[in-house]
Amino acid sequence: MGMDLGLEGKIVVVMASSKGLGKAAAMEFAKEGAAVIISSRSQEALEQAQKEIQERTGNSNVHMRVCDMSKERDITSLFQFVIQKFGRVDVLVNNTGGPKAGGSSAVNDDDWYNAFERNLLSYIRTARTVLPYMKKQQFGRIINISSSSTKEVIDGLILSNTFRAGMVGFSKTLAREVAGDNIMVNTIGPGRIATDRVAELNQLAAERQQVPIEKIIQKSESEIPIGRFGDPEEFAKVVVFLASSANSYLTGQSLVIDGGLLKAL
Repeated sequence: MGMDLGLEGKIVVVMASSKGLGKAAAMEFAKEGAAVIISSRSQEALEQAQKEIQERTGNSNVHMRVCDMSKERDITSLFQFVIQKFGRVDVLVNNTGGPKAGGSSAVNDDDWYNAFERNLLSYIRTARTVLPYMKKQQFGRIINISSSSTKEVIDGLILSNTFRAGMVGFSKTLAREVAGDNIMVNTIGPGRIATDRVAELNQLAAERQQVPIEKIIQKSESEIPIGRFGDPEEFAKVVVFLASSANSYLTGQSLVIDGGLLKAL
């Protein structure tokens, strides 16, 4: 008898999940037999993702809802839909696109407010919304997808470095508050995973340095001890474990899935 993740029939909400890491996580939950609700800003991208997940997993219990993480009313209406349909939420996977790039002189007050709302307040709002249901049933898992900048700042990404760190403080505090209700809260950050976002950053670096993109990828891979970029599915499998009933004691942690890239302790 292998490890039972106990996710069959669980109600799982994955934010920003029409592509990238969010979609990969939704796909893994669907494979485990969970009822999965995906959301993102684009109806079209969601329809495509929903179809792909259902086809690849054979799980028809995959639902979608347009939701812009920076809008409180969108978050409210998403969870109203979930509660009307299922009556509860077992797992929340928080995810959102990274904030604007740039150092301190490249960002203004509006950029700071936008990044706060999209990359920190959004996670606080979704967590606050699901907690009453999780407490009532004495089971819940909240996974906050962050960035490797939670362990080691990334030059030229001051907004990300600031708000991802804030997210870790929030997650840790919340984990301690709700642990007695069998609710586990963890933060998990990707290193270099082969997503559209990483491809885009590689492309920008290639243009900036005026070298072929292959050269950028080669250099990047040579810095990773495992010797390659991660696959979104590899990242998603860790998310699924943390969200499962197989994880009954790991909470308040901030992990990075990076193939050994970071040197920070």
